[in-house]
Amino acid sequence: MTSEMIEVRQEDPRQEEIRQLLAASDTYSIALYPEEGRHPVDVEFLASPLVRFFVGRLDGRAVGCVALVTSDDGAAELKRMIVLQEIRGRGVGSSLLKRAELAAAEEGVDTIRLETGPLNSEAISLYRRYGYRDRGPFGTYEAGPHSAFFEKRLPTDGK
Repeated sequence: MTSEMIEVRQEDPRQEEIRQLLAASDTYSIALYPEEGRHPVDVEFLASPLVRFFVGRLDGRAVGCVALVTSDDGAAELKRMIVLQEIRGRGVGSSLLKRAELAAAEEGVDTIRLETGPLNSEAISLYRRYGYRDRGPFGTYEAGPHSAFFEKRLPTDGK
């Protein structure tokens, strides 16, 4: 574990620094999957009222992000979970995931879902470590060789 201080806060995704982070993620994804296997959302979607966008920073530098997209069925989806390659293994992904889960719980969400690529073993390992379980496609996603689907039920407080 590192002694570096990871700061995670909700931010506007339209910052140039965040656009660069998203572009790095797109480059990584393009190297692994064909177009039909990628499902990115653009910055304007990430800035919409349905989305809470969190940025992870080390020494003030944006090194990771995640979007929590809520829906009206009591569920939410994680989108654009990114940690820069050279920063992985330093707790940023865990910090982002914990913050998104906290925000989901604060909003009364009972289930978080996500889609990722099956070749993204670091992300899959992180999700499984935090209790995400395999599931089938949801929403507009379709089953295929370039997608892996996960879900986590959040504890409820009796509401």
